[in-house]
Amino acid sequence: MKISVIIPTYNREKLISKTIESVLQQTYKADEIIIIDDGSIDNTKDIVNIYTSKHHNIKYIYQENKGVSNARNHGILLVQNSWICFLDSDDIWEKEKLEKQVNFHTKNKHILFSHTDELWIFNNKIIQQKKHQLKPSGFCFEQNIPNTLIGASTVMIHKKVFKDVGYFDETLIACEDYDLWLRILYKYELGLIDEKLIRKIAGHQNQLSFTTKLMDTYRINTLLKFKNTEYKRLINEMINKKCTILIKGAIKHNNKEIEEYYTKLKMLSAN
Repeated sequence: MKISVIIPTYNREKLISKTIESVLQQTYKADEIIIIDDGSIDNTKDIVNIYTSKHHNIKYIYQENKGVSNARNHGILLVQNSWICFLDSDDIWEKEKLEKQVNFHTKNKHILFSHTDELWIFNNKIIQQKKHQLKPSGFCFEQNIPNTLIGASTVMIHKKVFKDVGYFDETLIACEDYDLWLRILYKYELGLIDEKLIRKIAGHQNQLSFTTKLMDTYRINTLLKFKNTEYKRLINEMINKKCTILIKGAIKHNNKEIEEYYTKLKMLSAN
């Protein structure tokens, strides 16, 4: 199996080297590494160019800032191979990540989408995952409705899945992975390598989850896509729950517009 790795990045001069090194040190080598720089204004380009000068399989693409979804989609359109992995530029792979995932797909040829467990590190401390955050496998659309249980940096996916369900939704400022994973899980079985093969580094300032407000608004936009499916009851229950959270926040901050919008949406989801 030939693997293409897509690394979207934006102003990660302090982190990008460790991320790239973790790919180069894999026991199973990636055929190509595509780094999509989404408009960095720091020294990211200079750091990446050190690697492109030494490794012919690393490609560096600079684009104007269009968001992580566009950067990932850009990478998908450029890859030369059928199997794709994503790696955020603040995450690190363990050395056997690719090898173990390739072995899994070699033995389970019918599964076109897999992920691994991950180690969460916040401010240099390991965060223990709770029971409801444990990684799922199989046909697990329902388990991922409340929040995605799949980390973008953990996945390996066959390119034809994108041709079937579409790409990352570029209209979403956040939760773009939640949106795509649900669209995939609605149709495809998910494989799991139940080992912590990713180190997910959290707590730095330009992380989307820290800089994007009202994350549930984007999750609701995704859930609305499934209102007319056999999961309608569960979808409506989750929309109702997330609307309640947003309404409470709007009342607290005296934002009548948001309060009225999600109150109406909550009423519709109850029907």
